[in-house]
Amino acid sequence: MPTFRGAIFDVDGVLVDSPHEKAWRESLRQLMESDWSDIRNRTSWSPEAFTSRVYEEQMSGKPRMSGARAALEYFHVPDDDGRRLAEYADRKQAMVVQLIEAGDFTAYPDALRFIIAVKDAGIKVAAASSSKNAGLFLRQIRLDTFAQEHGIVSASLRPGLTLLEFFDADVSGRDFAHGKPHPEMFLTAAHELGVAPEDSIVMEDAPAGVQAAKAGDMAAIGIARANDAELLAAAHADMVVTTLDHVDLSALANGRLATTKP
Repeated sequence: MPTFRGAIFDVDGVLVDSPHEKAWRESLRQLMESDWSDIRNRTSWSPEAFTSRVYEEQMSGKPRMSGARAALEYFHVPDDDGRRLAEYADRKQAMVVQLIEAGDFTAYPDALRFIIAVKDAGIKVAAASSSKNAGLFLRQIRLDTFAQEHGIVSASLRPGLTLLEFFDADVSGRDFAHGKPHPEMFLTAAHELGVAPEDSIVMEDAPAGVQAAKAGDMAAIGIARANDAELLAAAHADMVVTTLDHVDLSALANGRLATTKP
C-alpha cells in the first residue's frame, strides 16, 4: 500500500493568514495616488478593482518580482524600462515586513493541528514558500504554547519549540531558477526531506502552487480559504477542503486522500 512519507507546506494562506495581500494592494494604492498619479488614467487600476480574487489569480504563490509583474500587467500599468516593477516590488516588501513585525498576522489553528498530527504519524514535514519573509512568520509561532492552549499532547513537541524549528526542511525564500507553477521548489523540498516526489503531498492555497505540485508528480491538497475552491480544482488539486480539519488523518497515514466531511 502506498504511503506519504513527506508533507510540504506553503506558508502564506496555508499556515498563516499573512498580510501579503494587504501589502500588495496598499503599496500599489500608495504609488497610484502619489508617485504614479500622472499615469493613473492610462491604467485599469482603481482601489475597488484590486479584489481578493485578483490577488488569488494573479499574485498569490508567486515570487515577489513575478507577483509585481503580474499585477502591473493585469492593471495595464506602463513600465517600459522596468523601474515601476522594481519600485512596486520594493515598496511591497518594505510594507509586508513592517506588517509582520507589527504582528499583523495570525496562524491558522487547523493548520497547526494538522501539521502536528502529520508529524506524529511519522511523516516528515517541509516548508516551501516563495516568500523571503516566511521565516519571519514561522519563528514567531510557538507550537508548544498552541498545543498547551488546545489540549494537544504530542511527542513531537518540546518547550519553546517554534514552527520554524518544527520543520525537517525549509526551502522558503530561496532564489530558485523557476518559481511556481514550476515544480523546482517542491522537488527541492522533497529531496531535502529524503523522500521521492511521488511519496510527497503538498498543501497549497494558490492555483500556481497546486500546479507546481502536480508538475512535480506530487499529490496536492488545495485549501480554499478565500472562497476559491473552483480555482484550486481547476488547477487539478487531488482534493479541495476549506479547512485542514476536514482531512482524514487515518486515510492520509495509509496513503489515501479522503475527507471527514460527508
